[in-house]
Amino acid sequence: MPVHITTLSENTASRTKLLAEWGLSIMVEADRHTVLLDTGASVSAAVNALALGVDLSRIEAIALSHGHFDHTGGLLHILRLMRRPVEVIAHPELWAAKYGRLPGEPEQYAGVPFPREAAESAGARFKLTREPVWITENIVTSGEVPMVTDYEAVDPILYVKKDAALLPDPMEDDLALFVKSEKGLVVVLGCAHRGIINTIEHARTITGVDTVYAVIGGTHLHRVSAHRLESTIAALSKLGVKRLGVSHCTGLEKAAILAHHFGEAFFFNNAGTSITL
Repeated sequence: MPVHITTLSENTASRTKLLAEWGLSIMVEADRHTVLLDTGASVSAAVNALALGVDLSRIEAIALSHGHFDHTGGLLHILRLMRRPVEVIAHPELWAAKYGRLPGEPEQYAGVPFPREAAESAGARFKLTREPVWITENIVTSGEVPMVTDYEAVDPILYVKKDAALLPDPMEDDLALFVKSEKGLVVVLGCAHRGIINTIEHARTITGVDTVYAVIGGTHLHRVSAHRLESTIAALSKLGVKRLGVSHCTGLEKAAILAHHFGEAFFFNNAGTSITL
């Protein structure tokens, strides 16, 4: 079973006539189904789909990896182009009041930039759950990702507002998409806020597939310590990952380090990247 992946939105673009925008949107075609993981920050995913000749009406499900604007903000634009109802899979905390706050700076709202009612009016049919959702027998969302490694942690600049108080955000809504292929698992990440290795280990657990063939998407390594980066590289190497395509919150510096370590297995997954695994 081939797995075809097209990245519709990312911080950088691979060719002219495509928009680059902080955020992520990745379309996955496998098992005779088309699933979209995330929708970018605003118009980029929709505009790039038109530029790439991607038929968005083929999308049978949309999964939102978490409730940050840069992964959900383009949903209304995608729905308007689809012009029909579609199931949208996400965590019950999708509309939590999420904020980011850098040291010494005021907090900034980072949550979904529209109300649920607006998405539903445009055709979204939400399936909000903490559990994995099997879209087909080979495609599944992660549900909540357990924290099992001793070196991965949620970024401390992320908060959720409850009763006017800013509290550390545990990012329980962070999810990914897993595809069982003939070569092993294909793990498609939104941001991996709860850790890329935690997410991969969860994929192996819920699918029963030990071999990890490809890992693609946001890794949230751009601000991590040298120890965490080294531990992540060691774990990916031990897993024997054959294709590593990073995006968005990986950061260019960390992406360069990963490219050095993984050589031909590495590719930079930006807007316009289209690969078949």
